[in-house]
Amino acid sequence: MRLGKTAVVLGGSAAGLCSAGALAPYFDQVIVLERDELPAGAEHRRGVPQSKHPHFLLNSGRRAIGALFPGFEADLVAAGGLHLMPSMDAAYLDGVGWSARKRSAMTMVYSSRILIERVLRDKVRELPNVAIREGVVVTGLTTRAGGITGVDTDGGHLGADFVVDAMGRGSSVGAWLAAAGWPEPETRTLDAKVTYTSRWYDLPVPRPASWWWRHLVIMPTPDKGEHPDEHDYLVNFFPVEGNRVIACMGSWGLPMPRTTDAFVETARRVRTPLFAAAMDRCEPTSEVHLTRSTGNKWRRYDRLRTPPERLAFVGDSICAFNPFYAQGISSAAGSALLLREHLARADRVDTKFSAGFLAAQRKLLNVPWRLAMARDQGYECAEGTEKPPEWKRRILAAVSAPAFSLIVGAAREDEAVDEHFAKVFNLDESLGDMLRNPRVLAGLVRYRVRAALGRHRVPFGFDAQAEPPATDYSTATAR
Repeated sequence: MRLGKTAVVLGGSAAGLCSAGALAPYFDQVIVLERDELPAGAEHRRGVPQSKHPHFLLNSGRRAIGALFPGFEADLVAAGGLHLMPSMDAAYLDGVGWSARKRSAMTMVYSSRILIERVLRDKVRELPNVAIREGVVVTGLTTRAGGITGVDTDGGHLGADFVVDAMGRGSSVGAWLAAAGWPEPETRTLDAKVTYTSRWYDLPVPRPASWWWRHLVIMPTPDKGEHPDEHDYLVNFFPVEGNRVIACMGSWGLPMPRTTDAFVETARRVRTPLFAAAMDRCEPTSEVHLTRSTGNKWRRYDRLRTPPERLAFVGDSICAFNPFYAQGISSAAGSALLLREHLARADRVDTKFSAGFLAAQRKLLNVPWRLAMARDQGYECAEGTEKPPEWKRRILAAVSAPAFSLIVGAAREDEAVDEHFAKVFNLDESLGDMLRNPRVLAGLVRYRVRAALGRHRVPFGFDAQAEPPATDYSTATAR
């Protein structure tokens, strides 16, 4: 059922492109307005500076985009994306040492952000009633009788029966609504002062014989004593298309290297020599890219007494996350798919529609939001409305890392814990639901008891100064 003549999407990044796919079946034409001139291929552009850093496409995001654009994943892999199983294809340094390799319930598609968006643009351009207008600056909204009637741009006015705000963290839509008489939405924030820095490399050909791994992950040290700042970094040697990797270091509240020389020297002080050694075997192809705009921010439009009609918010324009947790694209795609489902059931896009969609979106966003809060609230450097009292922060800081290690350890040895942990990581299940599952609780208790008795089924804690072990422990049994 058609719900109007023209729908307009503000922003042509991943959130906007997914929104265009959601709107296309229900409006005669969909117009995507993008400030940048978009590249024909997989290239960086000014409006997406974070594209220079690693991006995970979680399973929930893969499914949501696949529902909006059938064939997306196959096209992404055909374009060079890598379909991998992290537990088998990643060398993972957690706790005191390397984890063991074994098969698990989780797979992922690795690619650059620029390739994800290029494939998305290709899929959008296949839709006959969708047009992408580039080089357009949106300057405001027009309203009447409680709803949005159009969009003002530097090229003139565009009437609209429905508008999606996909303009990201810096969206001006809230200010435009306030100027038109709507109250400012309550905004929840928590900035854990995350900074991360990345550099791109070409991999050697052929790969060194010892590199069974495709992805290298170094988690912050559990050591609470004196240690170098670099041991608190979260580090990735992240594979992307074209036989390339993105070397990335990030931290909560610590200074990060800004120059190529400092980047290389800092890499030599992380918890394992493998990271710097791997960089030495590769050819650098970029400068160092640093990002600081990483705070969690949720504009609570769902709490407005009368939300604006004919307007929806998708992606960072409503809820932005700490990028360390890889939730952004997948959450945006989930919101776009949810929008399509609500449009499919609607006979008009009125106040009732807006309120219903925002309420459903709140439930969707609450899952990744709680995951982000569970870790970021434990950092002393964090600031914002969601900063907990000091007594609570100390408890979170003390228990979050051991609890995470317990879950990871149990997942190594218990298929049910592994399955549910994969669902939580991929935003298919909330952390609370996982921890209320009797089978998961039993698996955690069983693992804790076996660990106390020294009866691990799968070894772990291999020497961080040595090469990660290549042995496949998938068939390991209890001793």
